[in-house]
Amino acid sequence: MKKVLIAGVVIIVVIVGIIFLTLSNLGPIVKKAVNTVGPNITKTDVIVADVSVSLLSGEAKVKDFFLGNPKGFKSAQAMRVGSVYVDIDESSITKNPIIINKIEIIAPEITYEKIKGSDNFQALLKNVQSSANAEKKAQSKPESKEGEAKKIVINNVIVKDGKVNLTMAALGGKEVTAPLPDIHLKDIGKEKQGATPAEAFEKIFASLYGNITADSVTAILNDGLKQMGAIQDLGEESLKTGGETAQKILESSSKDIKSATEGLKGLFKKE
Repeated sequence: MKKVLIAGVVIIVVIVGIIFLTLSNLGPIVKKAVNTVGPNITKTDVIVADVSVSLLSGEAKVKDFFLGNPKGFKSAQAMRVGSVYVDIDESSITKNPIIINKIEIIAPEITYEKIKGSDNFQALLKNVQSSANAEKKAQSKPESKEGEAKKIVINNVIVKDGKVNLTMAALGGKEVTAPLPDIHLKDIGKEKQGATPAEAFEKIFASLYGNITADSVTAILNDGLKQMGAIQDLGEESLKTGGETAQKILESSSKDIKSATEGLKGLFKKE
């Protein structure tokens, strides 16, 4: 009886040790995953400086998230975030899908760069959509190992206290700034028993783009452009082309952000 009891205690200690090691290594695992998978999805630089995990709460803190710009854009970055909080359901780490209770993105700084006929977030969204479509095709093949890839369900995505910095050649290196409306998305991947990382990122990014180009944001940006006397220098036809392309992308990405195209109209008008 004593031997059985000792064996039971040893097993419990081993199990606890495995759980502890898994959780303590989550930080480097998440950091490596973001820095590796991110660029494959966006086709740009995606870098996080550090990821720390609390063993007591099961929460991770991602520090200094950096999203680079696609080729052809001059600004140093598309987005930078000082802190991202991630609450993972530890019991799902070895399962499929992995459950993420919450992702909270605090004070993202958006650099919204417009060039002739396009903008950097339009280009980024196209890259993300291309990656998501490629994953879908790979998983649709029965013989493909990609069909067994890990998926995720994100219960809540919260973006708050962000700002949008508009930059374009006509501004001569200056920027016009507007607050980014807060975002709260729910149940990403839940209906399909999990989404691939690219599919989840596409949903989040489409919503982010919709808020960047929302009525409230473009109204403030237009006011700033007028005050700087730069609005008359904008090429109306090239901006219209960008807006029409953006509309197609937004409508195909998410029903929730159809109103974003209307928000673009103010920016496309000459005053």
